[in-house]
Amino acid sequence: MSRQPKITFIGAGSTVFMKNIIGDVLQRPALSGATIALMDISPERLEESKTVAGKLAKTLDSPAKVETYSDQKKALEGADFVVVAFQIGGYEPCTVTDFEVPKKYGLRQTIADTLGVGGIMRGLRTVPHLWSICEDMLAVCPDAIMLQYVNPMAINTWAIAAKYPRIKQVGLCHSVQGTAHELARDLDIPLDEIRYRAAGINHMAFFLKFEQRQKDGGYRDLYPDLIRGYREGRLPRRSTQYNERCPNKVRYEMLTRVGYFVTESSEHFAEYTPYFIKEGREDLIEKFGIPLDEYPKRCIEQVEKWKGQAAAYRSAEKIEVKSSKEYASSIINSIWTGEPSVIYGNLRNNGCITSLPDNCAAEVPCLVDENGIQPTYIGKLPPQLTALIRTNINVQELTVAAMMTENREHLYHAAMMDPHTAAELDLDQIWHLVNDLLAAHGDWIPTWARPKNALKAA
Repeated sequence: MSRQPKITFIGAGSTVFMKNIIGDVLQRPALSGATIALMDISPERLEESKTVAGKLAKTLDSPAKVETYSDQKKALEGADFVVVAFQIGGYEPCTVTDFEVPKKYGLRQTIADTLGVGGIMRGLRTVPHLWSICEDMLAVCPDAIMLQYVNPMAINTWAIAAKYPRIKQVGLCHSVQGTAHELARDLDIPLDEIRYRAAGINHMAFFLKFEQRQKDGGYRDLYPDLIRGYREGRLPRRSTQYNERCPNKVRYEMLTRVGYFVTESSEHFAEYTPYFIKEGREDLIEKFGIPLDEYPKRCIEQVEKWKGQAAAYRSAEKIEVKSSKEYASSIINSIWTGEPSVIYGNLRNNGCITSLPDNCAAEVPCLVDENGIQPTYIGKLPPQLTALIRTNINVQELTVAAMMTENREHLYHAAMMDPHTAAELDLDQIWHLVNDLLAAHGDWIPTWARPKNALKAA
């Protein structure tokens, strides 16, 4: 029997996400006998995930071997693929801090996990641990491929490429394929009739093409239908998971302004730009249905939902297995078997998008086969899209620079450049806010970033 891959899952206590990824993997014949190494710092969550993974294998009649580890380096020994999914600091205290401290300055957020002061702080907490995984990989599985599912995705991918260029990695998100599915549903068109091409950075990539296949073999541009439907009030349809709070109007509005549809949700995009969340402009919040404090609400809902799910998983003999829309199993299968596939991945740009910096983390279509993950050349983006994306890259670049050089001042510079923060706060407020956030995070951030003496605002 040919050797089966070893897949290590760091952050396996994210049980529902682990279930989706491992369920996808074990449904693929070439991977059904894989060794699944689960690692987490929480013994309780690790045991829950072991139980779920074992029942997945039983349900699928898979010979997979499930192992558990509390030691990261041991879990990584001999791994072929490393799936990473964790949240440093959790909902409490760190996510709460990322929302509540900015509120004192009148700075309101929706998700705060990618950009803005929340994204900067999350990157500061997260990247050092990703770097520790890279160190361990170089020691015990240097040829393994890291499949990185952690936010802030672009900052993380950029930082790994900058410090550990030897590590084979890709940042993965479901925003591209998820948005394609959502737009197909809005237009009431089967997804398999739609052809699209997207590029940009994570959470700010745009569909450069969005077309429907015709009976004569040609393709019809669907952008006029989307714009007309929005202007007539028929679109967007309320069809998302959080539809009552997130009606998705921001993205449609931006489509009418820049001519292209962005691949991440309206609740995210509202805080990546200076146009939609403004102090004293509740009319904007109401008009576009912007769900302020959305991420904390989701965290609370998910914790409550998990209590019921965990009990159900413990009592069930077998677990229902569905295919998810995540790319991990497709990548693993293609590299392991040579069967080609196409995914959207985040990698060092390296000239794929010529209008963006070479060292930024770009999100582009990639061919995957036995040669690995091969990004597609895009060329120049339309200038209005390049300009929007660069506003976000500025924040990412300065955050990575702060960590690479251990220069705390660059964290303040990153906050200065953030479109939403800069539209709401003056320089003194930004300086004081960053001081407060760094102080509140305490031991969750690196020693060099902790403010022994606050940087003076003026």
